[in-house]
Amino acid sequence: MSLPPALSATPAGVTLGPIDLIAEGKARNFVLQMRAGRFHGFVVRRGGAVFGYVDRCPHAGVPLARELDDYLTLGGELIGCSWHGALFEIETGACVGGPCVGQRLIAWPVTVVDGILTTA
Repeated sequence: MSLPPALSATPAGVTLGPIDLIAEGKARNFVLQMRAGRFHGFVVRRGGAVFGYVDRCPHAGVPLARELDDYLTLGGELIGCSWHGALFEIETGACVGGPCVGQRLIAWPVTVVDGILTTA
């Protein structure tokens, strides 16, 4: 029996939970089981904004974090791949260091409405 495929998008309007699930300057993993398969993504909360990305490094196709919710560099200024050291801008997902410079993370549209984080 094979596993369902990993998805790279979700429909709009899926409630993820209260924005307080993610502390300011931190990131959180989300796994959604959809009919078509399982989606792995993460959201970074920074400066009152939220940035969502598919949890897949463009270099090797693996999840970025070795440990749950450990997506940001030590200073919290960049998203880091813990496997091969790729570094990504939080606001754009663009790779700015490591083995995939010039590539970018796949954006996962998310928004906050009345304190609730949802897919957009």
